[in-house]
Amino acid sequence: MTNEVIIDQKFIDGQGFKRFIESGLTWLRTNQQLVNALNVFPVPDGDTGTNMLLTMQAAYNEIQNSAENNIGVVAQAVAQGALMGARGNSGVILSQIWRGFARALDNEQKMDAKLLALALDKAKSTAYKGVVRPVEGTILTVAKDVAAAALEISEKTDNIEEMLDFVLHAADRSVENTPELLPILKQAGVVDSGGKGYYFILEGFLKLIRGENLESSTTAIIQPITTMDHNNLEEIEEGQDYEVIVDFRPNGPLNLEKFYEDLSEMGTSIQVGEGDGMYRMHIHVPTDNRYLPIDYSMSIGTITKVFIENLMDQMNQKENQADKKLELTPIEPGQIAVVAISPGFGLSKIFASLGAATIVEGGQTMNPSTEEILRAFENLPTDKVVILPNNKNIFLAAQAAKEATVKQVEVLPTKTIPQGLSAMLRLDPFGDFDSVVEEMKEAINEVDTGEITVATRSVEINNVSVNQGEAIALLNSQLICSSKTIESATIELLSKIELDDRERLTFFYGNSISKNEVNQITDTVRKQFPDMELEIHEGGQPHYQFIISIE
Repeated sequence: MTNEVIIDQKFIDGQGFKRFIESGLTWLRTNQQLVNALNVFPVPDGDTGTNMLLTMQAAYNEIQNSAENNIGVVAQAVAQGALMGARGNSGVILSQIWRGFARALDNEQKMDAKLLALALDKAKSTAYKGVVRPVEGTILTVAKDVAAAALEISEKTDNIEEMLDFVLHAADRSVENTPELLPILKQAGVVDSGGKGYYFILEGFLKLIRGENLESSTTAIIQPITTMDHNNLEEIEEGQDYEVIVDFRPNGPLNLEKFYEDLSEMGTSIQVGEGDGMYRMHIHVPTDNRYLPIDYSMSIGTITKVFIENLMDQMNQKENQADKKLELTPIEPGQIAVVAISPGFGLSKIFASLGAATIVEGGQTMNPSTEEILRAFENLPTDKVVILPNNKNIFLAAQAAKEATVKQVEVLPTKTIPQGLSAMLRLDPFGDFDSVVEEMKEAINEVDTGEITVATRSVEINNVSVNQGEAIALLNSQLICSSKTIESATIELLSKIELDDRERLTFFYGNSISKNEVNQITDTVRKQFPDMELEIHEGGQPHYQFIISIE
């Protein structure tokens, strides 16, 4: 995206603001994977860049075809689109930023530098108010420092480019300082991902006003082969009909930037993994290009394995399977309806069997939007709704859905799948709403959650040293151990838990582990912990080999 029209340095109208939003969106998309890589824990849930991008995309969709020149009207549309499209905590906070920004522009035809400063300040205030317990060292801090810088420079210039330049430097300093305010960032050796995403949006604004290119390539991201997951299909880009995966050993050092650049000419959804000198290339391509990545990989190395799959056929099978087997509980007027967020089809079936009225697909790396959650219950024939987010990064979107309806909605603070299932066991659909909610809340604290996955990078956190590609175990979202195998990580996790006062372990296995391996590991668990009842269910969740309910 190269900009030919120069933006007015003194006044921005509705169409100018539309181009600002488009530029912020484009530059964020360019840097999406860089933001995703700023993940504190070495688990496969680094999706802040994706969540912010989808939120910005929803905001831009609201104004894409608008010819409105009134900046107040355009800003309100941006705020509404961002609210409905908000995904993840970072996306919800970003939507609050745009909500505050729009409030400052009410009834305004154009925006000058002073009004821009006031809008950024209002954006900061609204974002802080939208979070119950604001945490410094996050996107909130960056928004605060941006607002302060904007107000300061507004006293010295009426030139919007000069203001944005000054503000962007302040944003950069703020982002770099986030590890000093949030110790977990310092431990992990990263800056705050949400703050960095906000920085890129503002940088997109400045690039627009300077007429700079917004689609230049960024540092290519490489990940361990063991963390690459090609089974999790959320959506398929139009025209991208085949998934191609190639394992190869390059003939010499791999120029990663050129590799990404060449692959981007063939398709999308490009991922590259590395392990022991072997590289894995993943890409989605149109039918006519399905053999190009193979030929290209062969030209730069020795191919050891090739995987090609028809994406549309795979997606159709997935949809058909879901349509046939998921039976939800019918809801009558006056009943309590439960909306459960679930990351896998097996888990969805369990929630449905326990009485869930609606299931929203979502979890790690696939946070549903505010609108998706709202749509799940808005047309149900009852005004009593309980939402189970079952993931800490979905809670704010669920709260936003609650605020967007006139129905009586309660969002339970379920951060894990076992907490959600435990709450479901207390559901009385015909009971008193407040009493049932309290019962379900109590049940959340009666279960602990273990999770087994593969480390996406090497790091040391909480005195646990993790090597990229190793199996890691988490207890109630806290890193417990790192180990060479899934089995040893599972046993070590359970060994560190006081199980004397526990009765049951329930294993939900994901889509990245074979049934044979599940049986072998759970047989070992039975031998090591013979006093524990053991249940095994297919969860179907991506990324996590096991989610373990400890009761």
